[in-house]
Amino acid sequence: MNKDSPDNLPETPNREPAITPLGTPHEPPIRAREGNIIHTSPELAVGEGDVRSAELGEVVEGTSLWRDAWRRLLKNRLALFGMVVVILITIGALIGPFIIKQLTGITPDFIPSDAALIKAFPPFTAPDGSFSWKHPMGTDNQGRDLLARVLQGGQISLMVGIIATLMSLIIGVSYGAVAGYLGGRIDNLLMRLVDVLYSLPYIIIVIVLLSMFKKETAQGQLILLFIALGSISWLTMARIVRGQVLSLKNQEFVLAARATGVSTPRIIFRHIVPNTLGPVIVYATLTIPTVMLSEAFLSFLGFGVQPPLASWGSLAAVGSQNIAIYPWQLLFPGLTMGLTLFSLNFLGDGLRDALDPQMQR
Repeated sequence: MNKDSPDNLPETPNREPAITPLGTPHEPPIRAREGNIIHTSPELAVGEGDVRSAELGEVVEGTSLWRDAWRRLLKNRLALFGMVVVILITIGALIGPFIIKQLTGITPDFIPSDAALIKAFPPFTAPDGSFSWKHPMGTDNQGRDLLARVLQGGQISLMVGIIATLMSLIIGVSYGAVAGYLGGRIDNLLMRLVDVLYSLPYIIIVIVLLSMFKKETAQGQLILLFIALGSISWLTMARIVRGQVLSLKNQEFVLAARATGVSTPRIIFRHIVPNTLGPVIVYATLTIPTVMLSEAFLSFLGFGVQPPLASWGSLAAVGSQNIAIYPWQLLFPGLTMGLTLFSLNFLGDGLRDALDPQMQR
């Protein structure tokens, strides 16, 4: 008897063969062979979300670059740690002085009326030498609570970093986008100007600007510090955006917008600039700690934040003069600033990896 006769074939479930629209049988769906995830090449991948089989009547869940970036960011422990630390320090700097005032009546500039209290006390130490929670970071030479002053200094330092970075974003993104899109002689002229500014010492230019336009009030000097730092720190941003625009200006969506008569400013700022947000956001998170460190250095030299305002840099400058006698006056502002700078750098590195899908492949 023939072994291959129909009578000797193993029994199979009774089911109709799957028929394609062309009328030819095809293999079972990929899901039946591989599970719930459809495996495909990186060029055809929709995202990191599972693509469900539509033949079984399930909804296909879409995804986006930002959702995938958020998922990748949450998997990066250092970036997640940096984000949490930055959020906590920001919240503490914003509401911390108000809470201290409500609980103890102490403000950052409060100087005791008793002459015996106008001196530096160690952390958790009362005037009589006993343990006390009133000053967990101790006091400075004038008896002011160091915790309240560190939190107030966080407000100024974070404000300087954020505002100066926003100014550099506005100038650098606009400058680099225009240079990259127009190209030709205009691009050469604009970028040669950037090269000339790059050749000049960054910190010396800021010191010269602060010296030439020095203000009488502390608030005026702070605003001048915003302008001086923001007007110099846009050079690298302009180069980054120019490189992105050069790779985007010949894409199909730009050619289509140009063919339909869209104006040049609208093409630059409505169609091209939004597609450069990934590198821009990453570099912005790395610019904030750089600006904060520059402000601390300027305050250490006496060109930054002026009394009665205080920043982490100015507090560290005062603490460095008394480090041999009162080390806590330098330790706490320095540790707070260092932790914030490290956290911002961790967050920036994590955002760079999260916004670059090639890093995961």
